[in-house]
Amino acid sequence: MELHKLTIDQARQLLSEKRISSVELTQNLLDRIAAHDDKIGAFITVDAENALSQARAADERIAAGGQKTFTGIPVALKDLLCTKGVKTTCASKILGNFVPEYDATVVEKFKNEGAVLIGKTNLDEFAMGSSTENSSVCVTRNPWNLDHVPGGSSGGSAAAVAAQFCAGALGTDTGGSIRQPASHCGVVGLKPTYGRVSRFGLVSYASSLDQIGPITRDVTDAALMMTLICGNDPKDSTSARKDVPDFTEGLKQFRSDGLKGMTAGIPKEYESLDGIDPEVAAMFDTAKSLLQELGVEIKEVSLPHTDYVVAAYYIIAPCEASSNLARFDGVRYGHRDRGPEDLIEMYKKTKSTGFGPEVQRRIIIGTYALSAGYYDAYYGRASQVRALIMEDFSKAFNACDIILSPVAPTPAFKIGENTDDPLTMYLSDIFTLSANMAGVPGISVPAAVSSKGLPMGIQMMASRFDEMALIRAGYGFEQSIGEKTGLKTDLPEL
Repeated sequence: MELHKLTIDQARQLLSEKRISSVELTQNLLDRIAAHDDKIGAFITVDAENALSQARAADERIAAGGQKTFTGIPVALKDLLCTKGVKTTCASKILGNFVPEYDATVVEKFKNEGAVLIGKTNLDEFAMGSSTENSSVCVTRNPWNLDHVPGGSSGGSAAAVAAQFCAGALGTDTGGSIRQPASHCGVVGLKPTYGRVSRFGLVSYASSLDQIGPITRDVTDAALMMTLICGNDPKDSTSARKDVPDFTEGLKQFRSDGLKGMTAGIPKEYESLDGIDPEVAAMFDTAKSLLQELGVEIKEVSLPHTDYVVAAYYIIAPCEASSNLARFDGVRYGHRDRGPEDLIEMYKKTKSTGFGPEVQRRIIIGTYALSAGYYDAYYGRASQVRALIMEDFSKAFNACDIILSPVAPTPAFKIGENTDDPLTMYLSDIFTLSANMAGVPGISVPAAVSSKGLPMGIQMMASRFDEMALIRAGYGFEQSIGEKTGLKTDLPEL
């Protein structure tokens, strides 16, 4: 049995039947990481000793009849989530040796279930990037083609799942950082509604946009992970007071009713966007046709402020980053430059040597936009545009259940191809940014493989707190696309 190929749901069943042990499964994945991650760079920290200890405890728990959904399941965590006693670096020199004294709420939830936390994954520094090339640790490579990026900023998590180094992983999504790398790596990524998942213990990039979510092999596993990680948290003031459904009900809805009665909106503004790869456009046409065959009504909707999404996002996010990252001053924790003789010089040197170029770029943009005389012209105006974007989505969802689009305008690009062109890099998130600006959920589901062998995904967005619609539609699409196109997302041998 090839244990590394097991999904979360499959592993859960085999553990329950005692046909495998968590120690066997965990050791198999650790061996695979040791054999292949030097080529991919998915992990910053592999916590082998603790993982095997957790696996032994999980086997004892299962033997005693205390198994829960994630008991004994090896999962990886984006290295932006605080883990007690385990380094949390944010892929930055400024936190290179930071060891938290507490767990993020989502980490606590996995521990309470008896999950195996196998390691911390690479990312663009402080989640600022779309390719996982901005890490101070290493460049992560796409398991489908090592010359290409895995996407970002959760590229390490997506690559780890795609390379079958773990059963599932957590990422974070500020402007597409779960969905875009999931698309590029041929896996499923779901960004929940803002407030659906506690952000306590998440090192913030942009507090009003960040959201934690699952990256998994399939939609079933995403539903299982969502059921665990969602819920109100008194430690997080932005955490929504909403009941958490069993998201696997969305799978059952498809099995019983299919997708008949659902309506999918296609924003007319997306049709005029520049830079869409022809293969992405063809993939999207195939996806629309398949959903129609499944009984989904396709209609045109309008998101009138689409042209302003990128500009507004790249004011709001850097402004919030400028505020959030001010705490990394070399005084209380983290990296400190030891050369300067006075405090101001120490601040300057610490930040200039501790932060990478992309983080510095965004801090400077944000600090400028928040400065006296410019706040209203930039951050204030961008916030007004954001309100209009929210209104656009609210009106669109009066006419449809989900909104469809590609995840990214192109398949994964080559490593180094866009590093000297920040604008092109920012525009790679054109389809995903709006979900964060509006606070709505979105999912990426594999839809095709390009002529160069690189995965492409379709994005579905739904109204606030209607992740169930995404799981139902995503599962239906996933179950049907392979039959129609022969799509297979099993990786070539590493």
